[in-house]
Formats: sequence, structure tokens, C-alpha cells
Amino acid sequence: MSTVTVTAADGGSFGAYVAAPSSSPAAAIVVIQEIFGVNQVMRDLTDAYAAQGYLAICPDLFWRIEPGIDITDKTEAEWQKAFDLFGKFDVDLGVQDLIATLRHVRAMDGCNGKAGSVGYCLGGKLAYLMATRSDADANVSFYGVGLDELVGEADRISKPYLCHVAENDGFVPPDAQERFIPVLDSNAHATVHIYEGQDHAFARVGGEHYDKTSADLANARTAAFFKDHLA
Repeated sequence: MSTVTVTAADGGSFGAYVAAPSSSPAAAIVVIQEIFGVNQVMRDLTDAYAAQGYLAICPDLFWRIEPGIDITDKTEAEWQKAFDLFGKFDVDLGVQDLIATLRHVRAMDGCNGKAGSVGYCLGGKLAYLMATRSDADANVSFYGVGLDELVGEADRISKPYLCHVAENDGFVPPDAQERFIPVLDSNAHATVHIYEGQDHAFARVGGEHYDKTSADLANARTAAFFKDHLA
């Protein structure tokens, strides 16, 4: 595990946590943070993708607001901090930073040139936008927020995209799901899985809504998806 510096398209720079696989060259995965920054949860996920054989990188997407955010979901003060950061976050610039990260990791020693992305919560939204705006080879969203507002971009998805949806997501209500799920279902490159009875962040280990059965299923589907499209 290490930290690298990525150069943004507009000339700034930001840090990214990197975990390397045991053998190389390998495909890369850009791991996209939740609203809590590059915290222990995200570092553990990045390590887990490396253990699966990928060169995994998790960039600090809040660097333009406050670099180095590393908070949890355990206190009210941290939740307030996270929502404040979320409110200030520029999604379009965030996607540009992810594209810069994708370019950076593809050029790293040990990368075979293939690369995808996986994102959680805010990162799930950004992984969708990586599917619509970048040349990533495969992209995965875990309970992405705000996808209903972005359905106009769905026809740009031209490479494999996997979307995990929590049926009872408190941040993605039924009417929002009704707006984006049918649109994704109509795209031959997109696959949607709905997890019955689950709430937002059901795959966050240690989180309030963590459900091991659903998390294991979503993670297994993601592993198979990346094996199919990045191997």
C-alpha cells in the first residue's frame, strides 16, 4: 500500500491510496469514495480489490474542498461534516479527477492498460458517470445516489456497467428508482440488481444497514463482473 499524486486536468494535484496485487501486470480498478473521504472503509475495499488481483487506486475527491478527509459514519458530527462536503462537491470536476486518476493508473508500472471503476454512495453516482463520460472498460455502482437526475446520459453507456440498488434505500426513494431502473434495463450494456428489503450502504462493513448476505452477493457479482470484463 502506498500513496501517489495525481495531476488534475486543470493543473492541481491530489493524493490517491494505492494497493498493488501480488502479481503484475494486472488490470486496474479505480475505487470511488463515499461521502466520508478516503477512510478506513475505502482503504480496506481498495486492499480487497488488490487481493483479487487488481491494481487498485482510491483518489481523494474532496481535495478541492479539504484535502485528506478521513471520517466515519459513527457520530452525528461526522455525518454533518460529510453532508457539508457532499453539498460543496462539484460532481463534474469530480468526474474529471476520476478520469485523471484512470489515466494515471493506466500509466503506472504494473498496469496492463485495462481499467474499470467501482463506487459506493456518492461514488456509485460517479461510477455511473464514469460509464457515461469516460473510456473505462467496466464500471460498477453500489447504491448510487441521484441516478434519476442523470438518465439523459444513459444512452452514452457503451461498455459493461453493473448497478446494485437497495430496494428500501432511504436516499433513493421508489419514485427515483422508477425513473432510472427501466432506462438502464433498456441498455444492453447495463445490468441492474435490486436487493430486496435492503437500505442504503448495505455493503458497508460495520455500517448501520450492513447485511452480510446481500453484501456477499453484491460483492460476488462484482468480482465475477470484473473477471469477465477486465481479465
